[in-house]
Amino acid sequence: MKIPKSLLIDPERNAVYGTFAVAISVFAFAYSTNFGKVLILAYYAVWLPLILVDYRRFLRHLSDAWLPLLFAAYICFSVFWSHAPGTTARAALQYFSHILCAYVAARTVSVRTLVVGSLIGIFVVLLYSLRVGGYALDTIDGTTNFVGAFGSKNQVGFFASLGLYFCFVFAIFYRRGWQSLVWTAPIGLLSLYMLAIAHSATSVASLPAAVGVVLLLAVSKVLSRRYRRVLFTVGACALVGAVMAALNLGLLDFVLGIFGKDSTLTGRTYLWEQGWEAAQQFPILGYGYAAYWVQGFAEAERLWAEFYITTRTGFHFHNTYIETLVELGFVGVTLIAMVILRSFWGHVSSVVFRDWRADSVVLAGAVGLMLLRSFFEVEILGPYFTASFIVYYGLFKLRPAPSAVRPQRACVAIHEAKPASG
Repeated sequence: MKIPKSLLIDPERNAVYGTFAVAISVFAFAYSTNFGKVLILAYYAVWLPLILVDYRRFLRHLSDAWLPLLFAAYICFSVFWSHAPGTTARAALQYFSHILCAYVAARTVSVRTLVVGSLIGIFVVLLYSLRVGGYALDTIDGTTNFVGAFGSKNQVGFFASLGLYFCFVFAIFYRRGWQSLVWTAPIGLLSLYMLAIAHSATSVASLPAAVGVVLLLAVSKVLSRRYRRVLFTVGACALVGAVMAALNLGLLDFVLGIFGKDSTLTGRTYLWEQGWEAAQQFPILGYGYAAYWVQGFAEAERLWAEFYITTRTGFHFHNTYIETLVELGFVGVTLIAMVILRSFWGHVSSVVFRDWRADSVVLAGAVGLMLLRSFFEVEILGPYFTASFIVYYGLFKLRPAPSAVRPQRACVAIHEAKPASG
């Protein structure tokens, strides 16, 4: 029995397989540290074999992916100046393969399928954490928070906020009758509950901003391109003005107080200072990819001890750009900033300056959510993170996926010569 290629690689016909692949990926991103290599192998198994189905499909327009390929190459080359070459080589290979999987997904899975698969995966992820029911004491602010099976309230909050976001955009753009709302309602309610008990300020604060981006771009559909540009300019200026006013009028401390935070952001500002000082040692190229938080390295051991990280793993500077600056220097932080901004701005500009498409609106909001989180978390720099997968998926989606149907040869009608009459 032969399975038609289109059921695997055609975004218009592979909704079943694509949904399954995305759901497996989300679960692997969430719990690969809990269940080990088996989930990572499952993640690779649902994406990489698709290259063999029709390799020509993935070679078309490959030059458009020059920016992520350049960043991946730079990460791999950092092994030559890394302070921990073995760690860098392994992590670089993982990150490159992660980008490759996102590329395959962008070429084979529609945005609607990504949303549906993510919702199913997030539902299973949150249910499992709810079943585990873990709580942990935050040694910095002294609060006890729900961490589920993650060991981190921020990860619970991330998946909960992403679940709410995808429920929102699905209801607006992708629902097909009231039945669609029936099966997404439990996911939305569970996500809302988990977000409430996780007490993750980053997740709570970033979600409304992402929803605001979607609403602003959605409203622009009724406007002509000219007025879309005006709306975008006014909205951008208003946002900048609001941020400046908040900083000058002391509203920042008020907002932080709502979430139970102080001006140090639960020790983050101290970590940022430490990261900046560490980056000055090797400002151009950095310590090497994943070569700073290594057991036995004096500075890493000191910070682990100060923040009571007894496992001596899984820690970072809580800022994507400072973390990148330490590991990859100014060259690396420039490249990753270009990747994130290109992915976000590419979809925003597509809606504002070109044809309005719901897919671009959804991806602009999703990547915007990751952009906001990048200032407080490190989720785009590492492999096997939902955030990095979505950012690269969005970047590769700027080029529409090629058709899976090969063009048929032109049919030429051949008429028999009629015998001459008479």
